[in-house]
Amino acid sequence: MDIKWVRTFIISAKYENFREASEELFLTQPAVTKHIKRLEESLNILLFERIGNRVALTPAGHKYLFLARELISNYDDGMIDFESWKQGYNRKLVIAVAPQIASSFLPALLRQFIDEHPNIEVIINVLSSYEIGKEISVGSADVGLSRILPVQTTIKTETVHTESVRLVGPNVHSLDEPTVLQKYRLITHNHPDYWDDLLYEIKRHYPTVKTMKVNQVEVTKRFIEAGLGVSFLPLTVVKEEIGLNKLVEIKTDKITPPTSSTYLLTKVETEEVLAFAKFLKSTI
Repeated sequence: MDIKWVRTFIISAKYENFREASEELFLTQPAVTKHIKRLEESLNILLFERIGNRVALTPAGHKYLFLARELISNYDDGMIDFESWKQGYNRKLVIAVAPQIASSFLPALLRQFIDEHPNIEVIINVLSSYEIGKEISVGSADVGLSRILPVQTTIKTETVHTESVRLVGPNVHSLDEPTVLQKYRLITHNHPDYWDDLLYEIKRHYPTVKTMKVNQVEVTKRFIEAGLGVSFLPLTVVKEEIGLNKLVEIKTDKITPPTSSTYLLTKVETEEVLAFAKFLKSTI
């Protein structure tokens, strides 16, 4: 039995139409028909009933469909594990991380962790902070790094880092808080936690401030560099740009900047999870 025949069968069963299956598989329709015929010969039973130009699953086809999906899933998982072994890995760690963390301090930390644990294959899934708790809860990721506390009660949460938030603007001399909040648009909602309370305070002192919602930190920074506005961002997110004089920090006057926290989310404490958690808390 060829694994390609099984894949062809699953797609053909989805459409119950060999022409549509051939389009998804990038095969000719005769090739699809040939795969199905050989699979049926291998199993010694009909999987499809031919009705004119149409096909329909037989009872045997319905029964085998469940087995075929399980077979393909196991095969694919096995090949992934085998490829990891070929690359020298014998363990795996899936990290779900918020974009603000992935693009700021995570790369340097991750490089050091990988150097210290070369046998652990690290997989990074960048998700919004709102999605990370669910990923950990259902087991799709081993570790989560989020900017907000999760709503799920079945996972463990630790605060591993708290930092200041800074008001930053374009590289223009002599900027102060009253000037920038009257001259520039305030770019908001690029952080999942602090903007509602912060914006309320800002509007108490500057009721005519103009705002612009941008839900990505990297886009926010590029907009600020282009002179489109100012924003309150965590220090680790803007430290490099301030050092390169792409952005400037503006001293606050009436506004008290919030803080931004990084939360470590875990559920099953495997050896890899414990190793990463210990490393993170000792390094960050």
